[in-house]
Amino acid sequence: MDKIHIKNLEVFAKHGVFPEENVLGQKFVISAVLYTSTREAGKTDDLTKSIHYGEVGQFITEFMKQNTFKLLEAVAERMAEELLLRTERLEKVCLEIKKPWAPVGLPLETVSVEIERGWHTAYIALGANLGDKEANLRLGVEALRATKGCQVLAVSDFLVTEPYGGVEQDDFLNGAMKIRTLLTPHELLERLHEIEQEAKRERVVRWGPRTLDLDILLYDDLILDEEELHIPHIEMYKRDFVLKPLCQIAPYVRHPVYNRTAAELLAALEAGAQD
Repeated sequence: MDKIHIKNLEVFAKHGVFPEENVLGQKFVISAVLYTSTREAGKTDDLTKSIHYGEVGQFITEFMKQNTFKLLEAVAERMAEELLLRTERLEKVCLEIKKPWAPVGLPLETVSVEIERGWHTAYIALGANLGDKEANLRLGVEALRATKGCQVLAVSDFLVTEPYGGVEQDDFLNGAMKIRTLLTPHELLERLHEIEQEAKRERVVRWGPRTLDLDILLYDDLILDEEELHIPHIEMYKRDFVLKPLCQIAPYVRHPVYNRTAAELLAALEAGAQD
């Protein structure tokens, strides 16, 4: 990915742990690396096809002056989030916030915090078999759409499927959606659980009936195995009610463990050739 650099922008602002820092203020030095594609701008010589670094520099300056935080970590985190939310074509940003005269009583030149944040692509499975199933699935989609740092890019049709796992219950309505998110996998999982609670989900029986079930299927190319979270979803490759709607919106997305596309996994499952 291409990069646009803003280096050592000086801003007088009022951030710090000590009260006098919030009153008197001091100088901060900010550097930013903006990750984007400059190809179209380079081919057309059109600024609207790139990121206006002057506007970004002005936003950084105003953000530093208009807000007050105790920690450099908070300054960097909030600034990165706002830049990514409001800057078209910005895929990732690396920020370094320097504090030249940190009041620590030591002969140091500067202290700084440097972070890298960006957009991630995730695929979410939806399921419901209690109450108004379609309304519950749409609640899940719209609640995620309204979540700060999340953009819903595509939603599959909702498919009627038989229950999975041997528990006697009503048929399910299942779907899948593709999102773009600033949330980490654990933050996204927490938000999905909150949305399930909004739909009055009760976790009583494994694979049992539920008003709304939201699962992370894929998150970029991440492979994560923890007690509470497995990415890719540990059984997605053998569930047609997951793969069918996923194939509607992303047939060529690739499973990072099996190195097969969603379409290939579904074809193998339907042929009875899954591993």
